[in-house]
Amino acid sequence: MRPSTSSPDELPVLNPTDPTPEKASTMTDSTPSAPTLDAEQSLAAVFDLDALLQPEEREWQQRARRFARDRIAPTIEDDFENKHFRREFVAELGAQGFLGMHISGYGCAGASATSYGAVCLELESADSGWRTFVSVQGSLAMTAIAKFGSEEQKQAWLPRMAAGEAIGCFALTEPDGGSDPAGMRTRAVRDGDEWVITGTKRWIGLASIADVAVVWAMTDDGVRGFIVPTDTAGFTATPIDGKLAMRASIQCDITFDDVRVSESMRLPDGLGLRAPFSCLNEARYGIIWGVMGAARTCLEVALDRSMSREVFGRPIGQFQLTQDKLANMLLEYQKGVLLAVHIGRQKDAGALSPAQISVGKLNNVREAITIAGTARSILGGDGVTNEFPVMRHMANLEAVRTYEGTDEVHSLILGRALTGLAAFS
Repeated sequence: MRPSTSSPDELPVLNPTDPTPEKASTMTDSTPSAPTLDAEQSLAAVFDLDALLQPEEREWQQRARRFARDRIAPTIEDDFENKHFRREFVAELGAQGFLGMHISGYGCAGASATSYGAVCLELESADSGWRTFVSVQGSLAMTAIAKFGSEEQKQAWLPRMAAGEAIGCFALTEPDGGSDPAGMRTRAVRDGDEWVITGTKRWIGLASIADVAVVWAMTDDGVRGFIVPTDTAGFTATPIDGKLAMRASIQCDITFDDVRVSESMRLPDGLGLRAPFSCLNEARYGIIWGVMGAARTCLEVALDRSMSREVFGRPIGQFQLTQDKLANMLLEYQKGVLLAVHIGRQKDAGALSPAQISVGKLNNVREAITIAGTARSILGGDGVTNEFPVMRHMANLEAVRTYEGTDEVHSLILGRALTGLAAFS
């Protein structure tokens, strides 16, 4: 849209009863302000995710929405500012059934993929850190044990983790390159009936408060997975300080100094990189949904501000440039949610490909960041303060953009899927 050259008091506005722009009237300061509407209701009147969900999916969604609004939202700005992780929420999330909810049995809910996605969206509408917690606990640590663990290991850990009685972490990324797990330097060497693990990991969520770590290490036979209780001698987790994103969450460096675990702690089916990659795809799936929650909050905040803040004698939402921004935000939010629902239906049908997961992660994170940035511009200078959640979401989304595969990695995955030619080894 080409900006008008009129002064602010003379911006043209189309009369909806006129069929052509030539019959546009001109606003004056006497133009009555539009009534302030509830931003959530205004958005739902144009696009309503709830209507796309089945009753059981909507029940899960509404449960997560209530938790996000009643428990997370009231304190999240202070928690982000003070780098405070509310551990008391862990058991509450377990009681709600959100932890490992896509897993069947062992105290887990066995919910559909679409239900899980809707929960991720609602939790991330409050803060990415809490959707990340649910992802690390359920999609990464619990999924690894459920898919690749022995029956004894599943019985020992999954019920406690589902209830929030035990916290897990997933130790894959290393300091020298998260995008190249094949080059991992953490080693596990067999010594009789034990394995000795040495090395370092970085950006491992929850490690300093975890009870158990799922650790991926190189062996003489390739990459293998191990269950490592975090009170094992030689295991040290140190929270990473200085973060400007995910401040209400915990990410750590881990060192393994001759950490010894028995053969019974090795994941019997966790062989090769396909094992951790399958867990990463579970987490990426949750991201596809989750970031649209952050995007929705930013859109709703911008919409509310556009109807309540007046400049030049009228709400800023009555100016064409602001409406253009809101319309573009809506387009990308709606497309992102529809993509998430489509991918969720594919996953529930057992037809979801890794390429489609990359489509969702790449597109939805990128567009959520754009929506947050546009919302910030509508808020003006106040948008950089914690009076509004937008800058917090922007910072968090930059972190989400990086983990579980950068934009570049997902572009290469899609390029390989399209051409059949791998641009990476």
